[in-house]
Amino acid sequence: MKKTINAPKAPTAVGPYVHAVEANGLIFTSGQLGLVPESGTLPEGVEAQTHQSLKNLATVLEEAGSNLANVVKTTVFLDDINDFAKVNEVYAQYFQGKTPARSCVEVARLPKGGLVEIEVVAVKKD
Repeated sequence: MKKTINAPKAPTAVGPYVHAVEANGLIFTSGQLGLVPESGTLPEGVEAQTHQSLKNLATVLEEAGSNLANVVKTTVFLDDINDFAKVNEVYAQYFQGKTPARSCVEVARLPKGGLVEIEVVAVKKD
């Protein structure tokens, strides 16, 4: 059984997809750019976009009945792998203690000219 999740307080999807899908107690999010929900614009710089991407993910997870503490896997897509250390500094503010598994890759381009996009897999809150 699967359930689709759309979070009204998160940025509108930039394509024909939902914010997340829940299946068997796991929540799979779509990638979140650092779009500001109110304006649909990207803030300047990879650090600001990383913060906003993670805030957007927190909003989606909350709508799905979870939170960042229940994330078990993340995938980080970077426009420039040279931003790895900057993204790590911000990422570490959101994931502390028992951090999730993670992959991080450089991609040719991200939608809307984004510098970072992050997707997660999380478990439902107890």
